[in-house]
Amino acid sequence: MSGIVGMIHLDGSPVDRPLLDRMTAFLACHAPDGQRIWCDGNVGLGHALLCTTNQSVDERQPDSEDEHLWIAADARIDDRDSLIDRLGAPDGARLRDAPDGRLIGRAYRRWGIDCLDYLIGDFSFALWDRQRRQLFCARDHFGVKPFYYARLGDCLVFSNALDCVRQHPQVNQSLNDLAIGDFLLFGHNPEPNTTVYRDIHRLAPAHRLLWSPNQLQISRYWQLSVGAEIRYRRADDYLDRCQELLDRAVADRMRTNRLAIYMSGGIDSPALAATACGLAAGQAEPTELRAYCLVYDRQPDQERYYSGLVAAALGLPIDYTSVDDYRLFERWDTPALRRPEPMDWPLLAINHDSLTAIAKFSRVVLYGEDGDALLAPSNLKNLYRRMPIRQLLADLGGYLWQARKLPPLGLGIRASFERILGEIPAEPSFPSWLNPDFVQRFGLRERWQMHRQPRPLPGATRRPEALRQFGLPHWQRLFESNDPGATGIAVEHRYPLMDLRLVNYMLALPTLPWCIDKMLLRRAMRDRLPTAVLDRPKTPLAIDPYEALLKDPGSHGIDAFPATQSLAKYVIRDAVPTLTGASYDAQVSWLHLRPLMLNHWLQSQSMDR
Repeated sequence: MSGIVGMIHLDGSPVDRPLLDRMTAFLACHAPDGQRIWCDGNVGLGHALLCTTNQSVDERQPDSEDEHLWIAADARIDDRDSLIDRLGAPDGARLRDAPDGRLIGRAYRRWGIDCLDYLIGDFSFALWDRQRRQLFCARDHFGVKPFYYARLGDCLVFSNALDCVRQHPQVNQSLNDLAIGDFLLFGHNPEPNTTVYRDIHRLAPAHRLLWSPNQLQISRYWQLSVGAEIRYRRADDYLDRCQELLDRAVADRMRTNRLAIYMSGGIDSPALAATACGLAAGQAEPTELRAYCLVYDRQPDQERYYSGLVAAALGLPIDYTSVDDYRLFERWDTPALRRPEPMDWPLLAINHDSLTAIAKFSRVVLYGEDGDALLAPSNLKNLYRRMPIRQLLADLGGYLWQARKLPPLGLGIRASFERILGEIPAEPSFPSWLNPDFVQRFGLRERWQMHRQPRPLPGATRRPEALRQFGLPHWQRLFESNDPGATGIAVEHRYPLMDLRLVNYMLALPTLPWCIDKMLLRRAMRDRLPTAVLDRPKTPLAIDPYEALLKDPGSHGIDAFPATQSLAKYVIRDAVPTLTGASYDAQVSWLHLRPLMLNHWLQSQSMDR
C-alpha cells in the first residue's frame, strides 16, 4: 500500500508545503520507497511509495503527463490489457509497462469521472484536474483500499491512512462517541461513512468524492447485484469458467517477484495456492512463492496436517507458526500494536508477528477471503418453491452426480431446531456496564435492538444470503485493519476471491449443485489438490481458543484491569463481570471483553498526545 495525502484550501489560500511534506513523511513507516509532494497554489498532493508490483519500481507520484492532471494513488488496476485496448491510445504498447496510477489518469482523460465504470482492481486515489479546477477521489468497489477525509472550515484534507489525517493541526482529536458505543455493542462501526474521530470521515466503498468550487459531492458509483442466472449445458463448462476467472484474479495479483500466501487446511486458500503455483510455473520469470500457516499444536487442530498435504502436493515451501502460547492482550501496551481505531481481537499480537515474518520474504500476501460469502447457498425450501419442476429435477440430478449424495433439503430448518433444543446460544442481553447517561444520550438500547435484528434478505434475488453477507460491515473492518496504514508493516493483503469478475460469476451460478458445500471450488480443484483436502468438510477448531485462555489461571489478571479516566464516560468499570474462570459463552464473553479492549485503545491514544 502506497500512502497518499492531500489538501485543498477552498478559500483559494496557498497550501502549507512544509505541513504537506511532514504528513507525507508520516506515511514512510509503511511506504518506505520514496516520498514526493506537489503543490499548485491552493492544492497539494503527497505520495509515499511502497513497491508491490513490477510496474511500480520506477514509479514517481504525484504523477502528471501534461501538467494538467495530477494524481496520487494507491492502486492495483486489474485486467490492464483490456483497459489499455479500450483506451485506444496510440502509445498502447508503452502503456503496458506503465504504473497503475498512470492508467487511472488516462482513463479519466478518456471518460472523465465515468472512468470508474471501466476500472477494476483495488484502488484509492485523488486526482486534480487543473483545467476544471476539480478534485476527483474514489475508493474501489469492495473498499479494499481505505480513504479518509476531513472538512476543516475552508480546508479539505484527505489520506488513505487515518492517522495521517490526524497529523493536520486543525483536526480535532475529539472522539465520535456514537462510534465508541457501536464498538462496545457490536465490536465494529456499522456506519460506512464515519470513523472513531468526530472530524474524520471515511469514503465508503464504491463511492467517489468530487469537489469543484463551492460544491462537495459524494455519491455511489456501483452497487453489487445478482445478474442473470448462468446456465451451461455441460457441468465442466462451469468448472472451466471458474478456473479461467480464478486464474485471472490470481495472475493480476501476482505482479511481483515474491508472493506469500496465507494457508489453511480448508479449500479457499489451497485453491489460491494451487492456482498461483500453476501460473508461476508457466511464467518466463517465475514468481517465488511461500505459504504461511498459523497452527495450534496443543489443541485438536488439524490445520498443520491438511495444509502440509497441500504444500507437499504443490511443492510449495510452508512456514508454520504455533500460536498456543499467545496470551490475551499480549503486548497491547506497545506502540507496535497500537491501531488507528479500537480493535475487537485480543490476540492481535498473532497478526503482528505473522505479518512481520511475511515482510522478511515478500510485500504481498494472498488472503483467502471469502469463499463462504461467494458460495453462500440460498434457502433451498424457498428455492424449490420458485423453481420450475423440470429445472429442479435437472439441478437435483446434477448435485447427485457431483456429490454422490442427496442435497441438504432441510437447509434453513436445522438451525431453527438447534435453537429450540438449545444447541445455539441465545443472544446476549444488553450490557449493564454501559454508563446510563451515555446510553440515553445516544439511544444505545434502541440501537442495540435495531442492529441485532436479522437483516431482511432481498426478496427478488436468487442469492439473497450471498448479498446479505457481502453487505455486512465486517468487510470494511477486515480490509482496513489489514491495510499497512493500520498495521504499520509494509505488507499488502490481496484478496483474489473478491475479484469483481469472479464475484459476478459466482453470484450468477445456480445454487444446486455449485453453492452447496463449495462444490464449485472442490470440483474445479479436483486435479490440483489432494483428495483428503477436497473431501474435508468445513471444520472449526474443536476448542475455542478464547475459552481455553479465559479458563487459564495465567489470564486472571485481565479482570483487574485499571480503567483509564476517559473510560468512565462510556463504561461503569465495577459493573464489568469477571470473565476468567467463569462459564464461557462465546457471544456473551466477547461482549464483556470489549470494555477492556476499549480501555487499552484509550490508553494508547493518551500516549499519542
